Order: sequence, then structure tokens, then C-alpha cells
Amino acid sequence: MRHGAEVYPVMTTTTSLKFLTDEMMRWATGNKVVTTLTSDLEHIDLADYDKSDMMIVYPCTANTIGKFVHGIDDTPVTSVLSVALGSRIPILVAPAMHQSMYENEIIRNNIHKLKSMGVFFVNPTMVENKAKVPSPNDILLSVFEIFRCNNIHSDKKILVTAGSTLERIDPVRVFTNLSSGKMGISIAELTAKQGMEVTLIYGHGEVSPPSLPNITTVRIESAAEMYEKIKFEVLKNGPDIMFHCAAVSDFTLSHPAGQKIDSRKRNLNLKMTSTKKIIDEVKKWKKELILVAFKAEFDVSAESLIERAYKKLKQCDADLIVANDLNRMGCGYGSDTNEVYIIDRKKNILHLPIQIKEHITGKLIELVIDEHRKNLDNQSG
Repeated sequence: MRHGAEVYPVMTTTTSLKFLTDEMMRWATGNKVVTTLTSDLEHIDLADYDKSDMMIVYPCTANTIGKFVHGIDDTPVTSVLSVALGSRIPILVAPAMHQSMYENEIIRNNIHKLKSMGVFFVNPTMVENKAKVPSPNDILLSVFEIFRCNNIHSDKKILVTAGSTLERIDPVRVFTNLSSGKMGISIAELTAKQGMEVTLIYGHGEVSPPSLPNITTVRIESAAEMYEKIKFEVLKNGPDIMFHCAAVSDFTLSHPAGQKIDSRKRNLNLKMTSTKKIIDEVKKWKKELILVAFKAEFDVSAESLIERAYKKLKQCDADLIVANDLNRMGCGYGSDTNEVYIIDRKKNILHLPIQIKEHITGKLIELVIDEHRKNLDNQSG
């Protein structure tokens, strides 16, 4: 309110009877408090399209999170949230419960699913075996950041590739690689949450693509399909930034078998040819595009990893490249953590020690947005 916001409180009956009276909240905000839904359709009045700028659930219990994620609208709070999610109003949740409950796999999965649908969360503070609600100031800073990102980045188009491609051997057999798609999915999700328009070209992976309104997901199978979809997006839709995370097959079969190959064969010779190096073509299609490449190696020194990544950056004319060693602890295919080196055209190197991929994603996006801003400044100059 001190920053100019008009605040409308919505409370569950339990809260209004045991913790805060509606008179207290009415006195604090100057507005009517919703504790029950009536024929006035309070949940529609507050949360329908363009009715509010943001919904903040502070604090939010495991019970409310569970109801929200499963579409159970039996309290004023969950009904308002259900409408807000449908009308695409940003929702910020501040969980509060005992630590053991917060670490319950069911509850963590509920939170993860809501995040995948675009709901923002502020992590609780762990004190005395309790996941305590963050401070009001932490919430306020998160609100400012969400509004800032939505306003600054809403005009940016992002292209992300993720997962692995596969090549057919016969109608039932394929060869592929072990890419999980987690990094690409994380990038697509975070850029979308920051208000950018995202196209995700997704092969095969371990995680489902985010179901956010500003993400368009295109599913592909082979390297050839990946090539055609990327070419179409770059030439027709003109993205500002491309994150090429996908692990594309380097080889394909010249002539896949039309029938299932007899499993009793003692020997099988497969003739393979190389696929197109997609990343080498991207800047030829759109020179001003900010291109972020990825380079994965296995069991090499840091110096060798950096040199190989920088060589690839120069070859494909990328603006940044993210390099990692799959043999390092916690950095293998499918892991939730990674250790990376981010290298730019001038061979400036940023080392991010092992941490969860979401944190790496956040830092990478900051660097890329800064690179995009410098690129625009150079064009206007």
C-alpha cells in the first residue's frame, strides 16, 4: 500500500475465526474483506481477466497448495486462485508449514507442478524445524521483480531447443542419447515467467514441457525434423535469442529398415551418414540473433573443456557458450544439478560451481539479456 497498491484481502473461514478478524484486515487495507463467497461473485470480481494485477498467498499452507494444484475450490482463497490461474493473473505463493511437511515428496511435487504452470514461489526460511513464511520485505522484493521482468522482457521472442533426437533403425528400434531436457525446459520456463514469448522445440526428455500460456511447444523426433523446425522459426518468426540446448544426433541411418530386423541375426551392419550441423547454420539465417550454444564433454580437464567450447563458439558464431563435463559428480545426464563454464566471444569465463540447474538458468538468462541489450545499443549506435 505504501508503494501505491490497492489491496483486497481474501481469507479462509479458519483464518478469520482463529488468527485475524476480518475487521482487522478491513481496517488495515480500507477495503471489504472476502471470507465467504456470495451471489455477488467475489472470486470473479477480484480475479477475472484484468481485474487484478497480482495474487499473493501469504502465508500459504500445505492444505491450500494441495487444493489449488488439484482444482478444489472449497474456500474463498482457492476459488480466487482458480479464477486467477485461468485469467493469467500472476500468482505469488509464500509457503509456511513444518519442515518435515515441506519436505514431504507429495507436497514438493504439488509445488513443482504449480511452478510448471507459471505460479511463482518464495522459498520459506528454515528455522527450528519449521518452514517459516518469508518476511514481508522478501515478498515485496519478489513482487517488484515479477513486475519488472514482465514489463522489461514482454517484447522479447525466445527460441529454446531441448531434449534428444532419435534416429530410426527399424520400425521398433532407434538410437539416441541420454539428454534429459531439464536444462532447456528450465530455460523455457524461466524466460516465460519473465514475460517473454517462448517457442520450445522439444525432442525426447524426462520432463514434461511447461504448460504456460506464453510457451508454444513443438515436438520433434529426428535431427532432420529439428533442423526444419529451427529453420522455420528463425526465418519466419525471427526470435531475438536462441538457446540451443538440444542434444542432436550427429549421425543417422541412410536407409532404415522398413520391417523389424530379425533379432536372431548374429551380426548387424548399419551404414550411417552425418546429420546437418544445425548450430552452424543459425547465424546465417539471422545474423543479429543472440545465439547461446552448449558443449558437453566427458572426463576432460577444465582447460580442455574451455578450449573445446571456445572453438565451437567461434565455429558456429555463437555469442555465448555453456560448457560442462558429464563425468563430474552431480553433473551427469538427468541430474538436477550441474557445474558449468559460460564463455563469451572475448573468452571471458564465468565458472558456476555445482548447483541446481534453476540457479544456473537464472544467471545465464541475466547474462544473455545483458548481451541482447548491448547488441541493440550497438545497432542503434
